[in-house]
Amino acid sequence: MEKITMNDIVNLAKNRWFVYAWSEIYWWLANSWDYGPYWSLMKENIKNLWIKEFVQKRDDMMLLDAAILMNPQVWVASWHVWGFSDPLIDDKNTNERFRADKLLEWLISDLWEKADTLLSKYWLNNLIPESWSIEKQAEVMRWEWVKNPNNWKTGNWTDIKKFNLMFKTFQWVTDDSSATIYMRPETAQGIFVNFPNIVRTSRRKIPFWVAQVWKAFRNEITPGNFIFRTREFEQMEIEYFCEPWTDLEVHKEWKEACRKFLLNTMWIKEDSLRFRDHDKEELSHYSNATTDVEFKFPFGWWELRGIADRTDFDIKAHMKESKNDLSYFDPVNNRKFIPYVIEPSVWLTRLFLATLIDAYTVEWEWEEQRTYLKLKPSISPITVWVLPVVKKISDIAKPIYEQLSDDFVCEYDDVWSVGKRYARFDEIGTPFCVTIDSENYDAWKVTIRYRDSMEQELVEISKLNEFIRAKLK
Repeated sequence: MEKITMNDIVNLAKNRWFVYAWSEIYWWLANSWDYGPYWSLMKENIKNLWIKEFVQKRDDMMLLDAAILMNPQVWVASWHVWGFSDPLIDDKNTNERFRADKLLEWLISDLWEKADTLLSKYWLNNLIPESWSIEKQAEVMRWEWVKNPNNWKTGNWTDIKKFNLMFKTFQWVTDDSSATIYMRPETAQGIFVNFPNIVRTSRRKIPFWVAQVWKAFRNEITPGNFIFRTREFEQMEIEYFCEPWTDLEVHKEWKEACRKFLLNTMWIKEDSLRFRDHDKEELSHYSNATTDVEFKFPFGWWELRGIADRTDFDIKAHMKESKNDLSYFDPVNNRKFIPYVIEPSVWLTRLFLATLIDAYTVEWEWEEQRTYLKLKPSISPITVWVLPVVKKISDIAKPIYEQLSDDFVCEYDDVWSVGKRYARFDEIGTPFCVTIDSENYDAWKVTIRYRDSMEQELVEISKLNEFIRAKLK
């Protein structure tokens, strides 16, 4: 198969009702996207599979839906107000703005084995720019003549400034600082501040999990690569509360659980994934261990999801700021402690993009190119497409659509030739097409056509739903 490019993915996503440019009739808003009918269905399928795997199948898991707008002191306690920032640098030649650490990552990747020379040259102890001080980042930017990635000319770089990623808004009728609140940059804090409520109302004993799926917002400096990095996104996040000193073992267990979900449930190819443990210098201030699960996107290896050991940092921080005791009382051992937390988190939009890329398949049939999405049927936005061979027999085809739509997400189409319709259904990943023609209908049968093999099979109409249900299993 030919190498897949981002242009291939973007064109398919735009042409097949997955993604639209946001506010397009008003000349668009850069790096913002609306998700069309097929993405909306596919997103719900991915969410439901995640919830089924990590909530429905577990007796120690709960689902939460916390508010987007929270008391601003939440973000003071969690260090987001002071520490949730990226290193911002401008190219004075073009007035463009970039993340300095990302430009330095590209520099290091271009240098290959020569990158090691930076260690002694600038007194560095690692090649992870995110962990360097902003002064050290600025020094390397200038003395290594780092290029502007948009014109490949050496940039005239400013000093680096810290840029807070949280979106501000205002409550009440004023817009002064006393009314400032924030759009949440992550879903985790809603779980942490509700920890005492969850313990009290659920009567669960540690260890237990709390999951949440919903939107978060980050004022990213350099969003891009289609929907990979956006300012508005959805997270699927779990906070696993466990006893202190069991955290590292639990972290290992979660790495394996996440691997199995991606491979077995999402059908991500094994050679498209790699697990990268953070070096000591790279760890966040709250973390004992962090693992990035990286996916091989057409633009390189980038983080798909993270698995972080957050220790007891968050609960302690909210205890200190709120002056409330959030410790857990263990009735079995008659002792109190502050739980440690393991956080497996994934961006739903990135998981969608990775799934789309991995499923994108190009084959050649008799010198003709065939493109289709080899999606797992439970992920595909449309399970069954119903099409009469010709439009004039819609009176017998519509009842079959109604029969199937009781059990499956279906679509009906009687426009254009059957071949063109098959090509369209293949490109959105529909696993089954039910084709109706008069001759077989008179024998109370229809034809099922399979997406991957393109083979066809006659099935009795009365057994059609049961037949497809069995195939889905």
